[in-house]
Amino acid sequence: MASFVDRVVLHVSGGTGGHGCVSVHREKFKPLGGPDGGNGGNGGDVILRVDPQTTTLLDYHHAPHRHATNGGPGMGDWRGGKNGETLVLPVPEGTVVKSKDGTVLADMVGEGTEFIAAAGGLGGLGNAALSSQKRRAPGFALLGIEGESSDIVLELKSIADIALVGFPSAGKSSLIAAMSAARPKIADYPFTTLIPNLGVVQAGDVRFTIADVPGLIEGASEGKGLGHHFLRHVERCAALVHVLDCGTLESDRDPLSDLAVIEAELEKYAVDMSYAGSDGEVVPLNHRPRLIALNKVDLPDGKDMAEFVRPELEKRGYKVFEISATSHEGLRQLGFAMAEIVKAARDAVAATPPKVQAPVLRPRAVNESGFTIRREEKNLEPLFRVLGDKPVRWVKQTDFTNEEAIGYLADRLAKLGVENELFKQGAKPGDTVVIGEDDGVVFDWEPTMMAGAELLASPRGTDVRFADIGDRPTRGQKREDQQERRDAKAAARAELEAERKAGIWTESVSARRAPQPLKESGLGEADDE
Repeated sequence: MASFVDRVVLHVSGGTGGHGCVSVHREKFKPLGGPDGGNGGNGGDVILRVDPQTTTLLDYHHAPHRHATNGGPGMGDWRGGKNGETLVLPVPEGTVVKSKDGTVLADMVGEGTEFIAAAGGLGGLGNAALSSQKRRAPGFALLGIEGESSDIVLELKSIADIALVGFPSAGKSSLIAAMSAARPKIADYPFTTLIPNLGVVQAGDVRFTIADVPGLIEGASEGKGLGHHFLRHVERCAALVHVLDCGTLESDRDPLSDLAVIEAELEKYAVDMSYAGSDGEVVPLNHRPRLIALNKVDLPDGKDMAEFVRPELEKRGYKVFEISATSHEGLRQLGFAMAEIVKAARDAVAATPPKVQAPVLRPRAVNESGFTIRREEKNLEPLFRVLGDKPVRWVKQTDFTNEEAIGYLADRLAKLGVENELFKQGAKPGDTVVIGEDDGVVFDWEPTMMAGAELLASPRGTDVRFADIGDRPTRGQKREDQQERRDAKAAARAELEAERKAGIWTESVSARRAPQPLKESGLGEADDE
């Protein structure tokens, strides 16, 4: 059974928002007191949080599926649903969060650092929140939206200042046990260390951490031995210490050849871009400060071998220390040399001003519609795909078993400008319109569905625009009928004018409609005479 896990694939999903409630307030002498349906609660989020008490990802290896709680549904009497509880997942410090394609999403460094792995869905509005002066008693409510769902990769990278690298059985575990309070497994056979070990060392007034990773052999980059995937645990280290075995019993090995093999394997290892130094650049492992620890000098052959190879190593520019993890010879000098490098690296970080990325404010453009329409073709027929956060969210919130809810969706899309854009792209009544990607909702577009639901008087939960939907005339047919009526009126007027000219009528239609002057009375004529 695994006891240490440093890489897992985690399947997380936020809680689903609760549905809104459809309710009408009723009390004595007030049978219709107005809508009082409450809103649904929001779904819970899934949050990763750095916990100093957590040292491994083992729990997520055994239970990789994590789901936050759902929001409660709204209720009558303006009572809102309960929000879903946030699911907090503790992770070790140094965990890097990536997407399935390798994109770095977060670098979890520092106690209490949080990252929202999956946001919860929004709760639906109740009919009380949807009421307006034009729609006083909505017979529908909005549905809750499902929470975000994603697959993320968690990789643990230990937080250490100094890394110990070398061949198996070189004495790395014994060295970390001698210099710190760590108690790793130590045995007289290779590959004793199967997981990284950490130890805290105090040298003067400098306290730092050293990491021991499983031994490397030639071909580790190709998967031989334990491979070199454990080197991710030393990517954050300021320096490396090559622990070379001077007392090896193998005739084909010596400290110089061991150093060449380890350097070649470090050269083949590509440092992850998820961690950068204070200058914002990633330094390869074999370009960082390095120290040489010639171990096992307590053995006669080991002492002779160390004296033999030391001049050559110093000639190459390395700082060399002859040590013995068993007798503790040379450990004090090695510890202070490590502390000097760590202190210099920390001072460099403190002296470098942190790079603060200036916030970029991008106001919404005047002509930005908030959606796009892509014309496609399916089975030799035109298809119009509507994409955008608002249209897709509105579709998810719509209850398609309720005619009034569908009419409300049509009004929202019309107000957003979807209908006008479809006209511009040449859409015709009956064309297929899809809102969303592959799992989107498919409609047969009917332009007459797109306006005026607030002005339509119909029972709650219904929409008169859905009555006899197969016989309802289209907008073009309505224009033709209106033009026919205009032509008929013009023909009737022309016929009357022709009869007047023929003597059938003594005055024209226009003359009859004109105001007539007042006639003088007979009494006035008699007085004149």
